[in-house]
Amino acid sequence: MTGFDLTALLAERGDERYDLHARHLNHQLPRMLHTIGFDKVYDRAEGAYFWDREGRDYLDMLAGFGVMGLGRHHPVVRKALHDVLDAGLADLTRFDCQPLPGLLAEKLLGHAPHLDRVFFGNSGTEAVETALKFARYATGKPRIVYCTHAFHGLTTGSLSVNGEDGFRDGFAPLLPDTAIELGDLAALEREVKRGDVAGFVVEPIQGKGVHPTPPGFLRAAQELLHRHKALLIADEVQTGLGRTGDFFAYQHEDGVEPDLVCVAKALSGGYVPVGATLGKDWIFKKVYSSMDRVLVHSASFGANAQAMAAGLAVLTVMEDEETVAHARHTGELLRSRLAALVERYELLHDVRGRGLMIGIEFGRPKSLVLRSRWTMLQAARKGLFAQMVVVPLLQRHRILTQVSGDHLEVIKLIPPLIIGEREVDRFVEAFTAVMDDAHGGGGLMWDFGRTLVKQALQTH
Repeated sequence: MTGFDLTALLAERGDERYDLHARHLNHQLPRMLHTIGFDKVYDRAEGAYFWDREGRDYLDMLAGFGVMGLGRHHPVVRKALHDVLDAGLADLTRFDCQPLPGLLAEKLLGHAPHLDRVFFGNSGTEAVETALKFARYATGKPRIVYCTHAFHGLTTGSLSVNGEDGFRDGFAPLLPDTAIELGDLAALEREVKRGDVAGFVVEPIQGKGVHPTPPGFLRAAQELLHRHKALLIADEVQTGLGRTGDFFAYQHEDGVEPDLVCVAKALSGGYVPVGATLGKDWIFKKVYSSMDRVLVHSASFGANAQAMAAGLAVLTVMEDEETVAHARHTGELLRSRLAALVERYELLHDVRGRGLMIGIEFGRPKSLVLRSRWTMLQAARKGLFAQMVVVPLLQRHRILTQVSGDHLEVIKLIPPLIIGEREVDRFVEAFTAVMDDAHGGGGLMWDFGRTLVKQALQTH
């Protein structure tokens, strides 16, 4: 018997977490966390909360970038994983057909009845890579159109359709794909008329900045693409599985039926990485056109039993607990209460989004004192004010949030879909207190802002 004891190992060396990361992993992550005071030690988590060693609770409004759709350690998902491990299945033989992948595909396709087949990978970026490959092969065309400010992943293919230079810089050459502005139908038409476009990949709500597609855009884009024998690819990695108040975000618009849909994140239950690409039958049959091509696209860990069990448990919980309707109701409550503050605070410019995917945007104030402070921050680095809001939300109110993207004055809220009125009350009260401080005569918030300015100037 091995002497490995996980509990003992964590007890012995858990306090080394930040030093271990700095020595052996991405050294900039602990540096960044120390700088902004996010270097907390969380001992346990459940639902929408973390707890530190002193027993203080922290409200999670980030959900692991959307992974924790059902919150942390949902009992049904945990039981499913215990059950699948105890079953001792003959998993990943590669030369048989286990039941769990077929059962999960069947259940997933039930939420997208116009689609027929599923490929299971291990992440959102793999789901996008699959869609890009399938679109190119099925249409026989090389080029993909995507949107500026889009985020579809960081592997080379998905990076080629990433709309942010900060992620792309230094990784060229990438695939010869083309960006258009979100909602610009005329630009899309110009590109597809060239005859070499395989598909258009789009987030129904862009994660960076939380920008929904304009009303009617997806349906018009679909008609245009199909007219030119190109495909509509919906990236639902973050927006899917109830996040926006419908099972898929594209379902907010009548008549939209993407040819390929990418999902991941919440399908995992927060435990086992999983990605899925849903598509039409003819696309899959063209890619897998003969027995010689049976493994032309595959993933070594794709469709493993643990991931499939977690996915099945997640979808069952969502049906049993009516998670999608709950996210729609709670999201509307949170968004409406935050939107009511726009008239109250001149630094608060907009509240937007759908369901429990909400963007809070800050902008240039009108009063002279606030405007001079805002200008100081903007001159150093755009996005510092949003960071000034995120930090006191954690430090003073024990609420974890995120800035929506680099150089953006937007906070994105993507909490677990299980939050309710108690969590809405806590967030709105804390956010109001932070805004009161920001609009006051001085205080710790603007002192922290000056610290951020100094750090930003040192990095130039």
